Amino acid sequence: MSNFLKALVLASILSGATPALAGEKDVTLYKNPECGCCEGYADYLRENGFNVTVKPTHDLAAISREAGIPDEVQGCHLSMIDGYAVSGHVPIGTVTKLLSERPDIKGVTLPGMPMGSPGMSGTKEGPFEMLEIRKSGGIGSVYARE
Repeated sequence: MSNFLKALVLASILSGATPALAGEKDVTLYKNPECGCCEGYADYLRENGFNVTVKPTHDLAAISREAGIPDEVQGCHLSMIDGYAVSGHVPIGTVTKLLSERPDIKGVTLPGMPMGSPGMSGTKEGPFEMLEIRKSGGIGSVYARE
């Protein structure tokens, strides 16, 4: 650990603050300009301490593909969080797990627009399964269930 990082952690501990590394709480969320549920997800992330910049685009599918998300498992928006792609209405527990475990994957996806997921109306009908997006391409196993 660098001396600067040690000093930052020590200062945070002494001040009673929780240390957060730069970029860890910054989110860029790409969404279709007409989608309201994506704004709901952005608000959900903000309520959980993230700094969210929303970027409306008509090229969401292409941006998602470039991030490694195959068409058949894309969510309705794409968030870039600390080097990871988070596609769709992924619950905060999975986002937190991803950022703390730092797995060697491109990101995670919750395909579609499941009812009752963060930012979506309706009643949750069962656990959500977030899938891994492999660095080598394609879908991996289920990363988390919530």
